[in-house]
Amino acid sequence: MKPIVLASTLALLGLAQQPPIPPPPPGTPPDVLLPGGKSQREEILKAEHKKNLEDAAAISKLADEVAEELGKDDRYVVSVKTLKKLDEIERLTKAIRGRLKKY
Repeated sequence: MKPIVLASTLALLGLAQQPPIPPPPPGTPPDVLLPGGKSQREEILKAEHKKNLEDAAAISKLADEVAEELGKDDRYVVSVKTLKKLDEIERLTKAIRGRLKKY
């Protein structure tokens, strides 16, 4: 009997020392659950992460193409095609940054 009392006392002391879960900051909307029981916020974050990875891959591909085009040209002029690729890189970068700043 004594080991059971000792074990339960130690378990209660261990639970008592865990810090309480802090409440969410004021103004934060409650988490919405989707029909499958998953958190809507988590699903949005997963989708945005996937989109960030796709955009980063596109940026990498465009950057390689721009570097190749700049290496080919022996003139000091940049083609309109290269400028459009640079604009696309900038647009994708801003999109990724905007998604990351939300949270």
